[in-house]
Amino acid sequence: MIFNKILDQLKDNKKFFALLIDPDKYSNKKLIQVIDSANKSEVDLIFVGGSLISNSINETTKTIKANTDIPVILFPGNVLQITDKADAILLLSLISGRNPNLLIGNHVIAASNIKQSKLEVIPTGYILVNGGNTTSVEYMSNTKPIPADKTDIAVATAMAGEMLGLKTIYLEAGSGANNSLKIEMIKKVKQNINIPLIVGGGLNTPEDIKNTIKAGADIVVIGTAIENDISILPHLVNAIHQ
Repeated sequence: MIFNKILDQLKDNKKFFALLIDPDKYSNKKLIQVIDSANKSEVDLIFVGGSLISNSINETTKTIKANTDIPVILFPGNVLQITDKADAILLLSLISGRNPNLLIGNHVIAASNIKQSKLEVIPTGYILVNGGNTTSVEYMSNTKPIPADKTDIAVATAMAGEMLGLKTIYLEAGSGANNSLKIEMIKKVKQNINIPLIVGGGLNTPEDIKNTIKAGADIVVIGTAIENDISILPHLVNAIHQ
């Protein structure tokens, strides 16, 4: 089980680098290139998903699995982004918003398909924080992000998610965010939960990653920065593995 392995390695203070691949942002040639770089850089996890996705989630995931042994985890933006070709799925509940479809509605629709797929399910509390601009996640989810300076709200939301039985908290500024999350918010959230903390959005440099890890993130997710420049992937992964 992927999640149990993550927990075991976290006990040894290992931190994880997750490469986020949005199928709409990669041609097949570019996808092969980034997977090759991910293998050489020793990326820990690959997340697959996006806010829209017009390309085939099945074909993208199959191509990734055919070219790597890195665990592939779905990060679905909607119920159409589910495929049995992956290893696991982050079953996201957008607990920072009040859209009932993203709290439970879509989960009911997808439950039967997920059950039949045999995907490993990782229930995840998804917390969207204002990253300085309107992100695709905010627009497509029809929810308002938590203001960047409202650390107390983010902390209380994360605590509630853990109390509800969610296995991870995903603190996110949104894909393509102008600003990454404030270090103080990451630190306070981590201090108040006992489950793994995933952090993403607006992280572009090794320094960003190091600061995020020091603040308490267990898994750091990078997507947009790699879409713009695949060559920086080894440097970003190395920032965690160091």
